[in-house]
Amino acid sequence: MAEAHQAVAFQFTVTPEGIDLRLSHQALSEIYLSGVRSWKKRLTRLKNSVITGVYPASPSSWLFVVIAILATMYTRSDPSMGLIAKIQEHLPVSESMSTQCQAVVSAVLFSTMLWLLLIFTMRLCLKQLLSYHRWMFEQHAKMSTTTKIWVALVRIFSGRKPLLYSYQGSLPNLPVPTIKDTVKRYLESVRPLMDDTGYERMTKLAAEFESSVGNRLQWYLKLKSLWAANYVSDWWEEYVYLRGRGPIMVNSNYYGMDFLYVTPTPIQSARAGNSIHAFFLYRRKLNREEIKPSRIPGTVIPLCAAQCERIFNTTRTPGEETDTVQHWQDSDYIVVYHRGRYFRLKVYQAARLLSPREIEFQIQRILDDPSPPSKGEANLGALTAGDRSVSGVNKRSLDCIEKAAFFVSLDDDEQGMMGDDPAASLDRYAKSLLHGKCYDRWFDKSFTVIYYKNGKNGINAEHSWADAPVLAHLWEYTLATDSFQLGYNAEGHCKGNVDSSLPRPQKLNWEIPPEISQSLAVAQAIADDIDFHVFSFRDFGKGKVKKCRVSPDAFIQMALQMAYFRSRKTFCLTYEASMTRLFREGRTETVRSCSNESSAFVRALEGGEVRTWTDVCRRLFHSASEKHQLLYRCAMTGAGIDRHLFCLYVVSKYLGLESPFLKEVLSEPWRLSTSQTPIQQVELFDMVNYPEYISCGGGFGPVADDGYGVSYSIVGENMINFHISCKHSCPETVSEGKTYLRTSVQKARQIYLYSAIQCALHDEKVQQKTFNRLKINKNIKISKKESF
Repeated sequence: MAEAHQAVAFQFTVTPEGIDLRLSHQALSEIYLSGVRSWKKRLTRLKNSVITGVYPASPSSWLFVVIAILATMYTRSDPSMGLIAKIQEHLPVSESMSTQCQAVVSAVLFSTMLWLLLIFTMRLCLKQLLSYHRWMFEQHAKMSTTTKIWVALVRIFSGRKPLLYSYQGSLPNLPVPTIKDTVKRYLESVRPLMDDTGYERMTKLAAEFESSVGNRLQWYLKLKSLWAANYVSDWWEEYVYLRGRGPIMVNSNYYGMDFLYVTPTPIQSARAGNSIHAFFLYRRKLNREEIKPSRIPGTVIPLCAAQCERIFNTTRTPGEETDTVQHWQDSDYIVVYHRGRYFRLKVYQAARLLSPREIEFQIQRILDDPSPPSKGEANLGALTAGDRSVSGVNKRSLDCIEKAAFFVSLDDDEQGMMGDDPAASLDRYAKSLLHGKCYDRWFDKSFTVIYYKNGKNGINAEHSWADAPVLAHLWEYTLATDSFQLGYNAEGHCKGNVDSSLPRPQKLNWEIPPEISQSLAVAQAIADDIDFHVFSFRDFGKGKVKKCRVSPDAFIQMALQMAYFRSRKTFCLTYEASMTRLFREGRTETVRSCSNESSAFVRALEGGEVRTWTDVCRRLFHSASEKHQLLYRCAMTGAGIDRHLFCLYVVSKYLGLESPFLKEVLSEPWRLSTSQTPIQQVELFDMVNYPEYISCGGGFGPVADDGYGVSYSIVGENMINFHISCKHSCPETVSEGKTYLRTSVQKARQIYLYSAIQCALHDEKVQQKTFNRLKINKNIKISKKESF
């Protein structure tokens, strides 16, 4: 059992003379101040609930409506058309009030009902406006008159100064696509992956499904969409994440990196002091709903903020058959791991958030603590890394860690881009963030922050409670606040003074369960099998790509398709994550990046003649890019394929119906799983004056045993960061010399990324320059035909 050494408010002993009671005034004072802080938060939540509940109106608008109605009454006109008189007749306390008082009360009641009706109407209008998505499919800089009018109306109905959750009640529900449309799009997506025989067989299965059980399953799904805010999200969280019994380390969790080229301070405790303080500043803004609602970049369209509620004070609790996500309203401490020991560190003292310097002081105390770990304690974290059914024994003993705001790991290693081989050091950095030593991260917490000995840091996140953009928003804020607002003194320490009377962090005691060795062995095998490469591509970025009138995301996806085909001589089912946060409680949808158009482009690229190749490939490249953008927009607007098919499959299981079509669709492996991590808060980073303060993004493990996980972030105008993962156990994906996908990103000057951009540019000078650079590379033989 895990128990913290907690101070008690009073102690007593029974003596022959009676009970000897000794009160601790410091503890009682702390209890009082903690209660005050708790009530302040409750009042803040209540106030925000009222403001959000009446949005896009404001509470003050109620007074305006009341005054307006009363004013019209005194002009001897009746704006209610007799309703005020009806209300006055049925007032339950009319006998105890004067006639004039009854009239005023009735007018106030009518004004309130009118005000609520106006709010309902405005929210309904805004919901209908936000259901319009045609603007997304219009050509860039060619906005239709309808869309211009729509933008103006959205601005009018959006209100002023929204809080974080102000738009939640106005967001539309995710629509259920028709069976016919989903099946049609699915068959189109798998055509380049199948020969004629296989495609004909799948077409027959799809037709049989559509004409038999499909409509019945669709009926249940439509019924759910009318009742639930989102027909996908709850089942997605439960069946894709929480019911999975395999390890979440590597297979589900993901990571984010620190700045690539700069470390604000080399002092481990100082870096922790500043960033932990910044995390709690963000949580304070989150609790007060002072964070601006996220929007589609460059538009007024809001995104769902429901996932933000569980960033802090959240853990995934393992069980025998299914896990649960538990969230607490508040927590005033974090749990810190160092050299096999666990410490409870309070970050509030007398209802005051500790300063960065005070947190640094407390972290240094933990670093200097010479006490050894208890027997088996060092490997305790492996229980969160192994099979879920085994680690269910934790539920009784980990209350302190589960209720912490988040988890902190102080690592004795040094990481980052350093040494004689910076590429290899980034690979080690990525592996350390993703799985560490398999026992020095708490993979069940909503997120774990890792601080290295040389001042570098990083973050590891559990996936079930939210998707990467939500945590990335927090991470961007923390990095920017740490470096540009809080800062460090000349010695590299946090600024400010220290209250030396702060109580020491409390070491946790444990009774270690025997399942640790089994979980650690499972986790270690997974960690040893994972292979990573992190690469920063700086030869060109989205600036040149946009000049070609091509989407940077589509450009990268085409390059990845090309690289995979050159390595395996075939195409594969490709997963690209797209958000559906245009809808209430939306999470993600899949963009199937391998299309008929992309495969036609790649085949033409591989088999074209030198004299006729360029023009043909340029046209095919633009066609493939435009198709990819269309697929991406369809996924964002609720017309995707995979979430609909997934929910139909869940309904079939509930009804006990077997569908060969759905069974085959849901069992298809994603051998190329990709995701873009965009920078959301560009205003926080000055990339012109401080170009070195850029994050390398983050990454995740491969989905299929014989596949790749590819994460990329487009930074500024001239940089693209890549994170590539695969497994050593697969001979087709492991070594650098055998896999074209890894080489395409690892060796930036080689052909894969260049070939696509040169197709679009059709610039002979660029082509010749590329060829001259490529032909001196001795690691690969390449002809001029390949370099274009």
